[in-house]
Amino acid sequence: MADINLKEVTLIVGVVTACYWNSLFCGFVFDDVSAILDNKDLHPSTPLKTLFQNDFWGTPMTEERSHKSYRPLTVLTFRLNYLLSDLKPMSYHLLNMIFHAVVSVIFLKVCKLFLDNRSSMIAALLFAVHPIHTEAVTGVVGRAELLSSIFFLAAFLSYTKSKGPDNTIAWTPIALTVFLVAVATLCKEQGITVVGICCVYEVFIAQGYTLPLLCNTAGLFLRGKGGIPFSMLQTLIKLIVLMFSTLLLVVIRVQVIQSQLPVFTRFDNPAAVSPTPTRQLTFNYLLPVNAWLLLNPSELCCDWTMGTIPLIESFLDIRNLATFVFFCFLGALGIFSLRYPGDSSKTVLMALCLMALPFIPASNLFFPVGFVVAERVLYVPSMGFCILVAHGWQKILNKSVFKKLSWVCLSMVLLTHALKTLHRNWDWESEYTLFMSALKVNKNNAKLWNNVGHALENEKNFERALKYFLQATHVQPDDIGAHMNVGRTYKNLNRTREAEESYMMAKSLMPQIIPGKKYAARIAPNHLNVYINLANLIRANESRLEEADQLYRQAISMRPDFKQAYISRGELLLKMNKPLKAKEAYLKALELDRNNADLWYNLAIVYIELKEPNEALRNFNHALELNPKHKLALFNSAILMQESGEVKLRPEARKRLLNYVNEEPQDANGYFNLGMLAMDDKKDTEAEIWMKKAIKLQADFRSALFNLALLYSQTAKELKALPILEELLRYYPDHIKGLILKGDILMNQKKDILGAKKCFEKILEMDPSNVQGKHNLCVVYFEEKDLLKAERCLVETLALAPHEEYIQRHLSIVRDKISSSGFVEQPVFPTAKTSGGEGDKLPSENIKEIRSESGPTQIIKTSESKSKKQSAKNEDKENPQKTTKDIKEIEKKRVAALKRLEEIERILNGE
Repeated sequence: MADINLKEVTLIVGVVTACYWNSLFCGFVFDDVSAILDNKDLHPSTPLKTLFQNDFWGTPMTEERSHKSYRPLTVLTFRLNYLLSDLKPMSYHLLNMIFHAVVSVIFLKVCKLFLDNRSSMIAALLFAVHPIHTEAVTGVVGRAELLSSIFFLAAFLSYTKSKGPDNTIAWTPIALTVFLVAVATLCKEQGITVVGICCVYEVFIAQGYTLPLLCNTAGLFLRGKGGIPFSMLQTLIKLIVLMFSTLLLVVIRVQVIQSQLPVFTRFDNPAAVSPTPTRQLTFNYLLPVNAWLLLNPSELCCDWTMGTIPLIESFLDIRNLATFVFFCFLGALGIFSLRYPGDSSKTVLMALCLMALPFIPASNLFFPVGFVVAERVLYVPSMGFCILVAHGWQKILNKSVFKKLSWVCLSMVLLTHALKTLHRNWDWESEYTLFMSALKVNKNNAKLWNNVGHALENEKNFERALKYFLQATHVQPDDIGAHMNVGRTYKNLNRTREAEESYMMAKSLMPQIIPGKKYAARIAPNHLNVYINLANLIRANESRLEEADQLYRQAISMRPDFKQAYISRGELLLKMNKPLKAKEAYLKALELDRNNADLWYNLAIVYIELKEPNEALRNFNHALELNPKHKLALFNSAILMQESGEVKLRPEARKRLLNYVNEEPQDANGYFNLGMLAMDDKKDTEAEIWMKKAIKLQADFRSALFNLALLYSQTAKELKALPILEELLRYYPDHIKGLILKGDILMNQKKDILGAKKCFEKILEMDPSNVQGKHNLCVVYFEEKDLLKAERCLVETLALAPHEEYIQRHLSIVRDKISSSGFVEQPVFPTAKTSGGEGDKLPSENIKEIRSESGPTQIIKTSESKSKKQSAKNEDKENPQKTTKDIKEIEKKRVAALKRLEEIERILNGE
């Protein structure tokens, strides 16, 4: 085996870079969304052991909805990308491009086992530029193929060194091979197929046996006319070790998937649920389809499910001819490679093995898979194809008459493939470009129409999205997901009636429950969301809440582990004022997923409704243990601590609010509540800063405007409060507390009696029974020297609040003033004689004792949401709005009244 040199490596790396540089500017599309954007296993907060408990998409392997694709090492590299660059796609694409270059270089080394240097370089270059690889290289999830291929080829190269001097067994390379096979399998399942290639290599290449020789030896042994040669016994030992190791890996893999195959539907792979002979004819036809994609990659498509390839339902279908020709050609190559000795037959045999064996897990021939055709699974099989092409080209080149023509043809193939790859990369730039390119190739796949609709929906272009979703229902009328998409889009367009009709259509397409038959095996789990979506739609109508609850319960009865149904039902039960039942629903959901921070958060909301703040805080804390950046848990736990009134909790509340504003810097509520905490702690300057930040973000923030004005009035900065109050009353002219505070400042600080009078009169226009406004208007009359009017006003005020001692005192002062001024007036009721001078004053009933016009923002409910890209996006999301509580006084009115009386006594004594 010749070693590779620096020039060869440089050439291959340069070619890969030239073909895939533009992939660096592509985003996360298609399956990348589920595997990267929605996969919590990438987050540093997720324990590493979870990667080995979940599938490739972040779903626990124990759950029935799991895809059962166990690739923890690939997910580990995604996590490394996340640590380095968060969710910036460029680093993910760069690492994929590097891995493809590494695979191409290792493949060159493998080629040199069977081809000369020039042919090996041709095979490696063809592999590097082949357009079929764009899905594996430019699609980030294709990294599973890339990583698995690296260890796949490394395992094979290691095994080629297992033959020692004098045909002895070198056990170290074999042990290394087994280890590398296990690693390759942990990157992607097809890695285990390298064991079959090693077996073929050992028998037909390393030992040089041919099929006739093996048959002859076996015949002699069975007839008792000869024994098994020692070299053959050594080969048998090596094969037994390999096969035993493989069997062990298979057993472990079966244990990991809980001895269950993933659940696929007829929409994913129609032939898999078709009767005989349709299933066999279609699956066999898919083999020449895949071979044609390798031979002529001119029309590539990201999704070959649903109706992309019509089923072959008859032996008379003309496409069966392609299957027949393919198997004839494959059989001829197989017979040539197995029957005849020589380097050429060995090269063809290894090429066939590389094409066939790694493709077996995706072939549908032994067990169904979740797709019809997938271009990325041809990544390893294309190696065998490239070796065949390079070997055939060398044979033609040896004919001098075709020498120049062969070079021209080869150059054209490499150039056109490279240009096609470069152009194909741009299709992966965004979901819209990807799915539109697919529709140019195939218009019979409803999933493609759906996904173009999703791309437009993400851009809030609902009208155009609706057209594509409706087309999907025309292409595949029984596609449940398409009808769900139509319903969701109608809802986004506020066309509720049409939305309900679409959801009802989707619901009618669901298979009926058959007693004794497992429901989940006949339907995609995400299709059950039709019940959730329909219930979410109709529960907006208060008269249909019971109907919505019935839909949630129906979904749960069909799938008892349907977590989202419990979550949505819990929200509904809270709305129906049934917190105990809501608690049961959330506890059931937690049994299914105890590591879900959203569930612990929702349970905290239930405890708040049950008036159990300590339990609520404990659940908030649990949510934050699972997700320290859970924004709503940070915010609302801080508010709960603030409302508790416990001084020892204030530092932690402040810390959480600071974390919240760090996560949500544009949310004025966070700054407002930091200001309220600062007011509690008498940190007036800090409180002012936070309130101003809240107002800067939201100029009409009612609570922040009022409390900033209140803060100024409490810190002897009443004149600074006036422009703030003017701004508040410009947005909210009927803000009674603001009018009271403004009137008080105008009368006591600005001596603007008329302005204060207008404020108090406006209050009484809106609320004639407002005691504060009425009392302060009485004070205005007193200041205007209209004592009789002030007396009548105070009598009316006392009738509104007969138990308020300060009103009685003020009435006494007015009557004393009337008596001392010489008025003759029949008293309304006897009063005590109180001497007073001209300087006697009544304090207005201001609101300096009131801490805040509004308490912390109301606690918000949330539910777990998913954005996994599927043919149907079936979860309707509701964005909760933050509201504020009513005014909260921290001093009792009795204390306020006493302070006023002390002021009155001081005034009277001073005179």
